[in-house]
Amino acid sequence: MVDFGGSVWSAAVLLFFLMDPLGNIPLLLSVLKDVDPRRQRVIIARELFLALVVLLLFLFGGKPLLNFLHLDQEAVTISGGIILLIIGLRLIFPKPEGVMGHQPQGEPFLVPIAIPMIAGPSVMAMLILMTQNSPGNLGHWLMALLIAWGLSAVLLLTAPFLLKVLKERGLLAMERLMGMILVMVAVQMLLEGFKAVLQ
Repeated sequence: MVDFGGSVWSAAVLLFFLMDPLGNIPLLLSVLKDVDPRRQRVIIARELFLALVVLLLFLFGGKPLLNFLHLDQEAVTISGGIILLIIGLRLIFPKPEGVMGHQPQGEPFLVPIAIPMIAGPSVMAMLILMTQNSPGNLGHWLMALLIAWGLSAVLLLTAPFLLKVLKERGLLAMERLMGMILVMVAVQMLLEGFKAVLQ
């Protein structure tokens, strides 16, 4: 199966790419465009906290859920690879409505910033995959999640400033790069999953 070697940093980088904070900045600012600037940071901080709670639930409860549903490790790997591939392709070839599709208007609560912008299906699937593949490294995966979440929090809380510095073209370039990396990781996951099934 996909082996992260128990590496906190490699897992953190992958989770950071999946959270895609740079790619989410334009969408985040679009969702909050009608909210008072002083209120925006409060909302972002609240949504980041809610996303972390959801991700921790998947980190600690994902493996028992898989056992309850009697899902094989190969099924998780292949389905995780498919999700990553779709997200990666959407980052490379974005749609006008963004990676997450059309979002409702008004001050957000839980949706769409916490879920699915930060705690998206790809991040949840990867956390389940990590704990399923290496349950003994749960402490490493927790540290990786906190690092990725912390970096994402810094970027999202400074979203207006980053947009001014990088401009939309710069953010788009970073998003495409993240998409390319995710596609490569997805293909590797699919290869590992199908190899395990065939063996």
